[in-house]
Amino acid sequence: MKYNQNFKIMQITDKTLVIGVDIAKKIHYARAFDWRGIELDRTISFKANSTGFSEFMEWAKKTAEK
Repeated sequence: MKYNQNFKIMQITDKTLVIGVDIAKKIHYARAFDWRGIELDRTISFKANSTGFSEFMEWAKKTAEK
């Protein structure tokens, strides 16, 4: 188990974008961080449907370009 954890940690580089998503029944929330844990953009909320997911993907791509 220790080997797996170290292997996962070693995969994170300065080019890694970490996105955390809090899922719920109607509204989801997402935040983006760099490899050091510094927040890159504001927290967003998006609806739990295809339109909301498209908005999330657009936000994620825009955030990754920063």
